[in-house]
Amino acid sequence: MSVVVDLNILPGAYSISRLPVGPPLPGWIGGEGLVNVTQAADEVSVVCRSDRVPGDIETSAGWTAIEVSTTFDFDEAGVVLSVVRPISEAGLGVFVISTFLRDYLLVRREELAHAKSLLAAAGHRVSPDGGDYLS
Repeated sequence: MSVVVDLNILPGAYSISRLPVGPPLPGWIGGEGLVNVTQAADEVSVVCRSDRVPGDIETSAGWTAIEVSTTFDFDEAGVVLSVVRPISEAGLGVFVISTFLRDYLLVRREELAHAKSLLAAAGHRVSPDGGDYLS
């Protein structure tokens, strides 16, 4: 069975940053938009709006966040795969975040139009206007 989802482009440019394990989280992380903090044994990864990331932080900038606005049960098979597959098979990079309610994809800003067309061709409903995603 094919999974079809509704997708919304979140406003703002995003960065994926790396912080050391141990020190308290800096205050610049919080604010508008999607914020995700993941701690592993050797790093803390932070996803947030690019305009908040200080210049001395190791970061990968230039991402746009796409929200999977359709909610599914935790054990619903194929949700993430259904949105990652068309993007990945076209050779585009994708960074995935899952929360309690939703999944999010981050794609390179310059590849957003292509990613949106790939997702629509796969049968997903992509919001026609994602707002000011280039700011």
